[in-house]
Amino acid sequence: MSTPLEVAIRDQSIRLGQLLKLAGLVDDGGAAREVIERGLVTVNGEVETRRGAQVRPGDRVMFEGQTLDVVTRG
Repeated sequence: MSTPLEVAIRDQSIRLGQLLKLAGLVDDGGAAREVIERGLVTVNGEVETRRGAQVRPGDRVMFEGQTLDVVTRG
């Protein structure tokens, strides 16, 4: 398992698909939609299949062995 990557967001939440793009784990929204709908992404240990699911600072997202810790930019 890799070291968690902190991803800073400027707002109180971000859509899951946007987070995957921001972190560089997918190239575009279509790729984000596909991996999320296939059940390959977890948020706080639970499979999340909604691309528009809101992710907030303190949440942990996992995809393909990469862990993302969402933090507040500042």
